[in-house]
Amino acid sequence: MNPTIQLYDATLRDGMQGEGMSLTAEEKVRVAHHLDDLGIDIIEAGFPSSNPKELELFRLLERERFAHAQLAAFGMTSRRGVKSPDDEGLQILAACHTPLVTIVGKTWDLHLEKVVKVDREENLVMISESIEFLIREGKRVIYDAEHFFDAYRSDRSYAMRCLRAAASAGAERIVLCDTNGSSLPHQVGQAVSEVVDGLGGSFPIGIHCHNDLECGVANSLAAVLNGATQVQGTMNGIGERTGNANLVSIIGNLQTKLGYKVISGEQLMRLTPTAHVIDELLNVAPDPNQAFVGRNAFAHKGGLHVAGIRADASTFEHMEPELVGNERALLVSELAGRHTIIEKAASAGIALDDAACARVMDQVKELEHQGFQFEAADASLTLLLRKEAGEYQPLFRLHSWRTIVEQDAEGRVSCEATIKIDIDGERYVRTAEGNGPVNALDAALRAAIGEVHPHLHDVELVNYKVRILDEHHGTTATTRVLIDSTDGERTWGTIGVAENVIAASWQALVDSLEHAEQAHPSLGGSGSGDVARGAPAPRQAVER
Repeated sequence: MNPTIQLYDATLRDGMQGEGMSLTAEEKVRVAHHLDDLGIDIIEAGFPSSNPKELELFRLLERERFAHAQLAAFGMTSRRGVKSPDDEGLQILAACHTPLVTIVGKTWDLHLEKVVKVDREENLVMISESIEFLIREGKRVIYDAEHFFDAYRSDRSYAMRCLRAAASAGAERIVLCDTNGSSLPHQVGQAVSEVVDGLGGSFPIGIHCHNDLECGVANSLAAVLNGATQVQGTMNGIGERTGNANLVSIIGNLQTKLGYKVISGEQLMRLTPTAHVIDELLNVAPDPNQAFVGRNAFAHKGGLHVAGIRADASTFEHMEPELVGNERALLVSELAGRHTIIEKAASAGIALDDAACARVMDQVKELEHQGFQFEAADASLTLLLRKEAGEYQPLFRLHSWRTIVEQDAEGRVSCEATIKIDIDGERYVRTAEGNGPVNALDAALRAAIGEVHPHLHDVELVNYKVRILDEHHGTTATTRVLIDSTDGERTWGTIGVAENVIAASWQALVDSLEHAEQAHPSLGGSGSGDVARGAPAPRQAVER
């Protein structure tokens, strides 16, 4: 029977060292609750002695209650030449409300000589006395052996002395850190096995890996297979340089591949939405290619693959996507066959005969030759299917649209759009301003159709991407625009392609609203053809 593996999340502290990663204290509290719901055992809340925002976070957390997770405060051993009871950082840890603290100490002789300039014996005293002080203050202590694997390769004997000093002082667990991300799985596995044996075979060991060699997850799994019983990481692998070991992938692999029950089955189904909501709070677009939880993790494009999935999903999938809260996606492209078209139509509730299916395939191939790409534009594809099935009704008939972008002598830019459309035989002419020409068009169109279809006011554009398809043509190049929209519950993508970026944007904008009306006439049904992501997309401001 596999031993219990403890999950330790460092997103709120180590993860925030990644470029562009920042959360307010209140947002960190929200993340902590999502991690608790996921079943994380220990949440490293932060470094209370580092800055005022961290102290504010710990004040907020003191009032919070968690169903499962323990909170840990993070700090360092005492400074050189300072007794542990007099060290300000250790005093703050001792006064912190969390009963569990994690402190990091030096292990590598290179750092002792070049960074902290402490001799080896003094470093051992700093480790021992820091842990002993915190235990006297009523704390439980986890000791992180910084740069352990570099140290172990440099001087195995001294690295083990550092670990024994921590164990003898009363640390409840020692964590081996691949701080530089310099190790490979076979090196980590061998070192962990030797450390477990060297500490008597029963002392609790943890692993903390960085991803500089793209081995963070593999190294963490190698450590578990060789005796580590705690795994540290960050959600979605965020962190300094190339990031930390991705705790999302670690959980997925431990539970679905190695047979460790680290969280419940119900919690495992929260893996995808939890990963996405943390990206949302960080204002980061979820990585579509991320293992287990990415939009493309269970996506199939080739016709042969789709045929195999229809016969038996295990032919081209390593697991059921629903186990981790994800879903299967069948991508329609010039490479896809009729099975993909049939599956997409069925999922949208559209009846499509063989002749219509063939026409759709021909259209997709021609449109992709022009620059369209339907993998990320599920709603535009659904509209195409509805047209071939005779189920399409346009929202309006266009007479014209016009945009004006003006810059005055002071450099201030204003954008205005005017549209003329017919709805049910009645002419609507509306003008609106916006922060960009597409934003102005969006506002003018909503002002017109909102009188007949008021529920479409609930649709928001949440992402806007522009790509130049043939750069060598310069300003006359073809432009592809992708728009993501949401009604607060579902997210869908639409596409436009034209030589003019505003014209391409108009196509995608109209498709977005037509899909909202066709698939969700009242924006309250179960919908069809949209892509649920587990959490609403971030409502970021974009220039349209």
